[in-house]
Amino acid sequence: MKANACHILVKTKEEAESIKSQLDKGASFQALAKKYSQCPSAKKGGDLGEFRQGDMVKAFENVVFKKEILTVHGPIKTQFGFHLIKTLYRS
Repeated sequence: MKANACHILVKTKEEAESIKSQLDKGASFQALAKKYSQCPSAKKGGDLGEFRQGDMVKAFENVVFKKEILTVHGPIKTQFGFHLIKTLYRS
């Protein structure tokens, strides 16, 4: 199975929750990713491109491959920090 997802990666749960509340009020995911995300994908608005099941850490994949698409999920904790994840598609 393949998917494409965007994410915003930050160090603290509080920061992730603050960004999520901005998203819930209609803020642009891409703009907030560029401003706050600590992942190199930030410069692409958080877009990770297409990847296969097994390429990402388990907690991240559980969201991408099992949760509703086009919805922001999180904060999700991994060894990298806290993610807000939006799955664009999966096939």
